Amino acid sequence: MKLSLGFSPCPNDTFIFDALIHHKIDTEGLDFEIVMDDVENLNKKAFDQTLDITKLSYAAYGFLSEFYVLSNSGSALGNKCGPLLVSKIKDHNIIDTAKIAIPGQYTTANFLFSFAFPNYNNKEALLFSEIEHAILDGRVDAGVIIHENRFTYQEKGLFKLLDLGEFWEDETGFPIPLGGIAINRSLDLEIQKKVQRLIRKSIEFAFENPLDSMDFTKLNAQELDDTVIKSHISLYVNDFSIDLGEKGRSAVHFLLNKMKEFKIIENLKLPLFVN
Repeated sequence: MKLSLGFSPCPNDTFIFDALIHHKIDTEGLDFEIVMDDVENLNKKAFDQTLDITKLSYAAYGFLSEFYVLSNSGSALGNKCGPLLVSKIKDHNIIDTAKIAIPGQYTTANFLFSFAFPNYNNKEALLFSEIEHAILDGRVDAGVIIHENRFTYQEKGLFKLLDLGEFWEDETGFPIPLGGIAINRSLDLEIQKKVQRLIRKSIEFAFENPLDSMDFTKLNAQELDDTVIKSHISLYVNDFSIDLGEKGRSAVHFLLNKMKEFKIIENLKLPLFVN
């Protein structure tokens, strides 16, 4: 059986899926047609239900629970791993009047910015890799950065105004649910469970053989420095990636319920997770 699978070219995703898509583990009769794209583009594809399985932002999932169920394995969720609000001027006062670049309307990064600044609306959606350049060129005053940019912004002369992940953790007490793996509800439950099981096996293989995925990761990474790649993977791939557990699922539920409280979304179809 062949299933379409979408994930980003970022090191955490290529690390997670390398063993699965290159048959380094037994895929139990499943083959995968790969679609690699920026997470916001994957979010938009999910609205069209063009993929059987896809990485998406947890904030985007709030709009899509009718069509997708969440895997307990494969998430980017943790502590001190959230997006950063940065500028080339180290002045927190600029936030009130600044034009802010965000890495997509449906990204969790955008929701976390709205969580910190609920009345702010002067935002421009840009591809995540363009945000630093837009700030430096003066097209925007500040921006919310994610992925590898978290490790390189200082080298480019930018300053952190706020760690949106730390703000979330301080306010809620929960780890930050950034992105997860969604599986189309139209698939048979046993296939859903098999996909979840295979993602976990792929991650476990990657942890046991950490250098094995490096060629695939470097082929797709925005930043090729080994230190940046390893830092990226260690930040976003952790025990929650293997299995969310009760704590991880509670964090996801809290974020989605907060979206309901903010009237961003209305209803959520249950169950949210493969069980």
